Amino acid sequence: MTPNADPSLRSQVRKAIEDAWARAQAGLPETTEPHDAPVTIERPADPTRGDFASNIALRLAKPYRRAPLEIARAIAAHVATTATDPNSPIASVEVAPPGFLNIRLADHALAATTQHILLNPATWGRTVAAHPERVNVEFVSANPTGPLHIGNARGAFTGDLLCRVMAAAGHTVTREYYFNDFGSQVKNLGASVVAIREGCEIPEDGYHGDYVYDMARDIPPEVLAGAEKSGEDPSWAVGRWASEQVRAGIEASLEHLGCHFDIWRSESTLHNDGWVAKAVDRLRAAGDVYEEDGAVVFRSTRYGDDKDRVILRSTDDAAPTYFAADIGYLVEKFSRGYERIVFIWGEDHHGYVARVKAAAQSLGFDDDHVQMILTAWVRFVRDGKEVPMSKRTGEFITLDELLGEIGVDAARWFFASRAASSGIDFDIELAKKQSSENPAYYVQYAHARIASILRKATESGMAPPAADDPRLAELLAGILSGAPEAQLARQIVRLPEVVEDAAASEETHGITAYATELATTFHAFYRDARVLDPDEPDRSAARLALVAATMTTLANALGLLGISAPESM
Repeated sequence: MTPNADPSLRSQVRKAIEDAWARAQAGLPETTEPHDAPVTIERPADPTRGDFASNIALRLAKPYRRAPLEIARAIAAHVATTATDPNSPIASVEVAPPGFLNIRLADHALAATTQHILLNPATWGRTVAAHPERVNVEFVSANPTGPLHIGNARGAFTGDLLCRVMAAAGHTVTREYYFNDFGSQVKNLGASVVAIREGCEIPEDGYHGDYVYDMARDIPPEVLAGAEKSGEDPSWAVGRWASEQVRAGIEASLEHLGCHFDIWRSESTLHNDGWVAKAVDRLRAAGDVYEEDGAVVFRSTRYGDDKDRVILRSTDDAAPTYFAADIGYLVEKFSRGYERIVFIWGEDHHGYVARVKAAAQSLGFDDDHVQMILTAWVRFVRDGKEVPMSKRTGEFITLDELLGEIGVDAARWFFASRAASSGIDFDIELAKKQSSENPAYYVQYAHARIASILRKATESGMAPPAADDPRLAELLAGILSGAPEAQLARQIVRLPEVVEDAAASEETHGITAYATELATTFHAFYRDARVLDPDEPDRSAARLALVAATMTTLANALGLLGISAPESM
């Protein structure tokens, strides 16, 4: 194991089965029938059958024209177990009808992994991607016309959590926020501020809310003076100033959330730096644009879109559409060397997916490298009533208000615990509870309880052995015949595979489920095993080491979610 990444025990088992299959093929007739049967290793639904299972023999039966059981037995006969290789992670392999391989982990592998956790606590759980990529993830990207409200929270959490998981799985990830400071809504915001300042009625398409009145009061005189001197419509000048104030507030809110962005990109820079014009030229060169009624149209139906899309309007200045800016954004992003671009949008953007992918293909990019994750809406509920959200009317709860009421940790947990495509009824009152009813509190309490146990152990002179103690692995292996110890060890070693699965599925609810299971397993262990026993110092030392490894694993799982791991509650 390297100090910076942890090959999961599952990947070690997969390698052992692959090696066994390579040896077993020598005893089987050759086949010319094409087949693609990579070895898959899964957790069996019934844990009494083993730690892992593989159905590789079932998938090889047809091309090799052999019964699955025959192939399974051939593979099992060539698996190096602890009986034949003391370094093998596998204790035994059993063949079960109609051709499954049921695999049990060796105690020494569990013990060695537990010691590895204690030796490398900061990086425990990080893995090595089979094909590491440079990935750009753009998320939130709310227009800078008002503070982030709780409706924006889903995209913020989904993007931040995805970036954390992908980085832990070995990818290089850039987090990006794109804000529209070029469109009519910026002018409308400025017109709203000007109207309030002059005591006039806010325009029909304007913005309401206390934040607009605050900006009307605080606008620097030089902003209006500059617009008057240049002859520019004050709504545009004030709108740009106001949108920048909002953007700064959005950045502060996201930092409070623990959501950091590497790049803040504005739509205006895409136009000013020529990226939109370059994109249109590339579409022309590909033969994918035509003129209609004075407008320039992208022939997106050639690539599967349901209709062609206007990219330059039929105005005297041939003003680019918002979609044209998005096409320029694709060109600009790929110019930075990313291998994959991920957009996280609300589910109301589903109709936008086909046109963006069509543009990517016309520009010469692989549309599989342009990915959209659509998040389902969240229904925030308080006392059984839905909380309204509207920037224009000013009737909304800001993200800062939500975090101030329930805390960052609870908010992160509730969003991480559901698939991005699943709707959420977010119960604000439940998220505030400091009890086991609140799953975030339940997991954090397990971590705090362990910290308390370790403090008491130190006070009584029974601290766990040093992580580099040469006897530690032997001590740990010696207690794994006990049911509570074995169950806890089998849970803590799962973290790297949980990270692998989360990165592969690009979802994080598996991490919250795992953290909950680990907390539950620990509580059962603590109920059934006496950790501090002066009469059995070696057993106590081993159990303390196991408890310390559990604490690290809980902390790192919570860290993947951006949630704190308190040492007292």
